[in-house]
Amino acid sequence: MTRNLQKSAWPKVRKFLTDVHLWLGLGSGLIVLAICFSGTIYVYNTEIRELSQPELYRVEADAGAKKLAPEDLITRVSNETGGKVISIKLPSDPERSYVLSVRKEEEGEKTPATPSRAIQYFVNPYTGEILGNSQDKTAVSKFMGYMFSLHRWLLLDKIEEPLFGELPNKTLGSYISGTATILFTLGVITGFVIWFPKRVRNWKQGLRVKWSANWKRVNHDLHNSLGFYSCIFLFMMGITGPQWSFPWYREALRKTLGTYQPADAPKPETPKSAMHPGIPLKPLAINDYLNEAGQILKYKGDNTVAIPADSTEAVAISKTRTGFFAPVASDKLLLDQYSGKVIQADIFREKPLNERISNSIKAIHIGEVYGSFTKLLYFLACLVATSLPVTGTLIWLNKLKKS
Repeated sequence: MTRNLQKSAWPKVRKFLTDVHLWLGLGSGLIVLAICFSGTIYVYNTEIRELSQPELYRVEADAGAKKLAPEDLITRVSNETGGKVISIKLPSDPERSYVLSVRKEEEGEKTPATPSRAIQYFVNPYTGEILGNSQDKTAVSKFMGYMFSLHRWLLLDKIEEPLFGELPNKTLGSYISGTATILFTLGVITGFVIWFPKRVRNWKQGLRVKWSANWKRVNHDLHNSLGFYSCIFLFMMGITGPQWSFPWYREALRKTLGTYQPADAPKPETPKSAMHPGIPLKPLAINDYLNEAGQILKYKGDNTVAIPADSTEAVAISKTRTGFFAPVASDKLLLDQYSGKVIQADIFREKPLNERISNSIKAIHIGEVYGSFTKLLYFLACLVATSLPVTGTLIWLNKLKKS
């Protein structure tokens, strides 16, 4: 009898979830279409920018050519830009340029000089030539900027006059996109549940498209099968996205992961380089720090060295693996700038699982968890997500005609 009650209850539950799925889709369809379309393109933001300006990222060198010392590059860039180099990225690929981040002081009208946003300069490591910087605008960089704006703020940040009271348009766009993403995530969950066929033995029908059928059946199969294949990736995109729109969502997400820290929580003290009064000390060469770091981080990867701001700070080195399946997470080391001794190691794989997930929220959202491999999967999933509002609306319209 209990089994019969379950059988009679399931159609009602399924009907309810189907209605919820429908109205979630109709309520957020156009916005989701814009967000997913721009997201599909932005998955390959870095690659598109590099293809449009290969002269910034790739260098050629004669056989046997040697790279200049990082200190020489820092001095040259600092002299030419009039700013302070705060970090240098040294790729493992000998044919890639170095990236030096430079911060300049900007004079305000009523305030003293304040640090500006860092500018990235691309430098030929063999000649010291500055190839360009991150502020150089091209048609492609402007287009990708519009794609990012569409994805995050629905282009509302491009409108100066507030559209809703005194609420900034950028914030308004963020609220709308965040709400649509939450509705989309609920749609993914309900869609997964109602995907299961009425009879378990017919489950294979939900995994394929009957191309020989009429267009209505093909459209229905595309919505069901493609949605199922991509649902795990769509769920990860959707569950992480709203944290950039709503502080309460970001806080709840971190509390769920057990990594939440109040804004006023005391920050752990950063280790300093050892100072010896009366004994003159000289920082080591950057290559010495890299050699020391290589004794712990024994894998091929790109190194980024943060230049100490004063004589007491430690040298910070982060290293990221390279390769098609390489995880995006970096390992970080702090070294004494006078002895080169490692005084703190932050190895990603040694962290608890909840901290690794929390530190990878952005990577999970944009598909950089395992480098180019997951980027490809996310690109395909985003294509599917872009099509779902279209195929879903067509299914709804076809049902309206039958009723």
